[in-house]
Amino acid sequence: MGAPLLYHMFKSKTNFPLHSAIRLKREDVVFLYLVDNSNELTMILNSLDNKGDLPLDLALQAREMSIATTLLENGADPDCRDTHGYTLLHKAVNRGDDHAAKFLLENRASVSLVTPNNGDTALHLIATCSPETTLEETISAMAEIAQLLLDRGLNPNLQNKMGFTALHLAVMAQNEELFSLLLSRSSTQLIDMNLRTLDGHTPLWFALIRTTGSELYSCNSFAARLVEKGAIPNPIYPANGNSLLHLVAQEGLEDAGLFLCNHIHNIDHINRKGETALHLAADRDLGRLITKLLECGANPNIQTLPPEIAALSDEPELTVYRQSCMHRAISGGNLNAVKAFLEHRVTAEDSKDSIVANLNLRDSQGNTPLSLALSLGMQNIVADLIQGGADVNTRNGEGLTLLHQAIKKQDVESAIFLLNQGANIDAKTMSEETPLQLAILYNMPDVVEALCRRGIDMSAVDKYNNCPLWAALEFGREDIASILVKNGVDTDHWSDGPEGCYQTLLHRAIDENKEQTAKFLVQSGCDLNTPRRAGPGGRGGEEAHDQQSPLHLCCQWGLESVVQTLVEHGANINVKDAEGKTPLHIAILNQHHSIISLLLCHPFLDLTVPDKNGLTPFATALSCRNNKAAQAVRDKLPTAAEQFDSKGRNFLHMAIQKNDVESVLFLLSIQVDVNSRVRDTNQSSPLHLAAETGNELIVRSLLLAGARADDRDGHRRTALHVAAEAGHAAVVSALLQNGTDYDATDAEGDNALHVAVREGHLAVVRALLTESRLDAEAVNLKGRNPLHTLARYAKDNAFTICELFIECMPEYPLDKPDLEGNTALILAYTKGNGNLCRCLVKAGACVGAMNKDGITIFNYQVASNSKTLLKRLLDNLSQEPPWVEGDICLECGTKFGLTMRKHHCRHCGRLLCSKCSGQEVPILKFNLHKPVRVCAVCFELLHVGVS
Repeated sequence: MGAPLLYHMFKSKTNFPLHSAIRLKREDVVFLYLVDNSNELTMILNSLDNKGDLPLDLALQAREMSIATTLLENGADPDCRDTHGYTLLHKAVNRGDDHAAKFLLENRASVSLVTPNNGDTALHLIATCSPETTLEETISAMAEIAQLLLDRGLNPNLQNKMGFTALHLAVMAQNEELFSLLLSRSSTQLIDMNLRTLDGHTPLWFALIRTTGSELYSCNSFAARLVEKGAIPNPIYPANGNSLLHLVAQEGLEDAGLFLCNHIHNIDHINRKGETALHLAADRDLGRLITKLLECGANPNIQTLPPEIAALSDEPELTVYRQSCMHRAISGGNLNAVKAFLEHRVTAEDSKDSIVANLNLRDSQGNTPLSLALSLGMQNIVADLIQGGADVNTRNGEGLTLLHQAIKKQDVESAIFLLNQGANIDAKTMSEETPLQLAILYNMPDVVEALCRRGIDMSAVDKYNNCPLWAALEFGREDIASILVKNGVDTDHWSDGPEGCYQTLLHRAIDENKEQTAKFLVQSGCDLNTPRRAGPGGRGGEEAHDQQSPLHLCCQWGLESVVQTLVEHGANINVKDAEGKTPLHIAILNQHHSIISLLLCHPFLDLTVPDKNGLTPFATALSCRNNKAAQAVRDKLPTAAEQFDSKGRNFLHMAIQKNDVESVLFLLSIQVDVNSRVRDTNQSSPLHLAAETGNELIVRSLLLAGARADDRDGHRRTALHVAAEAGHAAVVSALLQNGTDYDATDAEGDNALHVAVREGHLAVVRALLTESRLDAEAVNLKGRNPLHTLARYAKDNAFTICELFIECMPEYPLDKPDLEGNTALILAYTKGNGNLCRCLVKAGACVGAMNKDGITIFNYQVASNSKTLLKRLLDNLSQEPPWVEGDICLECGTKFGLTMRKHHCRHCGRLLCSKCSGQEVPILKFNLHKPVRVCAVCFELLHVGVS
């Protein structure tokens, strides 16, 4: 098709006729377009079509150099950029178009323009051509373009936005041709081999990471050639202080590290953490690199820096510092690294220049490599470390030896291994704990056995003053305790107890109610009978002097199982404490019935042993009302209840005297002898004692149990006598109701009424008079009836008792004399009991009676020579009293005969002679209106009255 027609078609059918003509390679149509648009060529020739293509770029891609030349001649810009900001040169290089690139360079295209995104020059783009993705011929062609770029003055040290130079990129892409080109021009164009990327990397870093194995050691390797051309072999990274050697070690690039070792001198350079490359090699378990570094003189004993210095870096704060290379190797569990350090120690023994790893350096936590290995469970290297010179007794920051640490980790194998390696068995922790104490704490029987076999002190106490045996039992580890016992531990271990006294472990176990512990100690052969004792200087309270054996203590606290164990192992069952009490006494006092039963089964138990108070076990049971125990003791010893104390009393007697109803009832329930007598001069029966105490319930209980109501004591008194004497009316009633002999008399002939009136017990008198048919007129051996006795003893209530007599017995013989001739009135008068005298006179007692000594109430000499009482008695006479008979005058004593007639005083009834009754006077109160004979006393009274 002709050019005009085609041009016309392009104009009418497309928006970009020029671009279409170039694509069809129609230079003639291009010419027509240029002529037709000559006024706007500059703008048109540098405009992009809808595909983003430039006319000049289309011509170069189509290899239409004549069209390209025409476009340039008419104003096309060789440095024009496409929509992405790439120049035509950038695009030509990217597509490997060396023809286009050369054309542009020959037509003054700029060599230093960069891409907008990465800031790459054309040289950077060429450098990225990798043999892996680009054809060899293309790489070669691009190398020629690179040479042209350099020839035209492009600075080879220009860095893109990431800081990469063309050399960096060539190394990264393994672009041998460009790399060689750049190295060859290093002398003429001063190519900087040590420029850093924004990450701080030099080309050497990329050479090292892109090359592995034996290639790296070749003189033709990128790394070797860079170093040869002046690349610094171990540059420092300012951000963290790492060297290149640090970096390759950190990344695990062992071959790269080995390469650098042959070229660097600052092999012990430390970063901001204080780490050398050797530390990082140990972190990554790079055994070959570690060996090489050590051979090159690296110091394995440099320790990392403390946090305040390490904090200057951007790294997170370190928690552990002062770590040596060996620490780091062990921390990471890196066996190759550990092996390398240990092997170097062996090979460097004869060398004075080599620095070997110090296996006893400590990190900030106080761990040596050996202790660290144990703490991390790396037992497989412990032996090698010790063989290599590590101190088996070294301590960590917590003051723990390796043995302590192994025990705390419950690592039995390591602990025994350390013991076999000579670990110090006496070393203590900062808390004063021995290995034995730790082994007990962490329940390691095998370790305890091993320690005991090596002679460890089994008596050493911990901070709580506990010996190993106690600690084992405290934790419930009897297997360990058995091991200690088997190896000869002291099962007593005397130590401080309450208030400073001395006690054994058995005492302590019992005192703290640790039954299982106590049983174990007994079964292990501890002292079974020794009581606590005073501490140094007599220290100790009651416990130091109570002389209580372990069996006593068990009976006190109710530890039945321990009691059984003690008894089974031969503890003295009859041992006494300071108060003379046996264990059975203590068990009874504390109401521990199961223990009591257990002790009673013992064949050698002595139930007759009294304490210092004279109490046998049976008596103790009664005293504390432990009836169940008392029954059990009596079942074992039937005569227990019949035992007598030093006063001749048995338990029933004492219970009655204490008014202990419960004990009495108990004793009666076990059928003790209710008629047994006190073994003293009184010979009192239980009923006598009960009558004396006045407990009606006890009295009735005794009677129901078969007590003989009429038993007599040593003074021939019945219980009724005793109750009457004590004034217990209720008891008297009880006895009367149960058929006692109410007329029984004692050794003096007194019956119960005699006794009651003598003591002035009105209620008892009333009971006797109203509840029985007692002979109230009975006389005793002195001829005295109860009224005589009442008058003779003259109690304050004698008047009331006398009234009761008269009330109950109106015909009572008031004037009956005793053996001495005394009537009740004479006795009352001589005792000065006016009330009783008045009562008797009022009841009709004869006022003129005389006893055998010639004494009457008229001639009895009173203290004040006053006859006031007599006069009052006479004045109170309301009826003519009975006449007194006799043989003599009661006033002058004249004996009556044929010549001396008898007369009576009609007022007082006395027998008088005529002379003594010569006065006459009427007695109106007797209805005697005519004068009658009266004595001088009555005459005066009747005329004058009571003055």
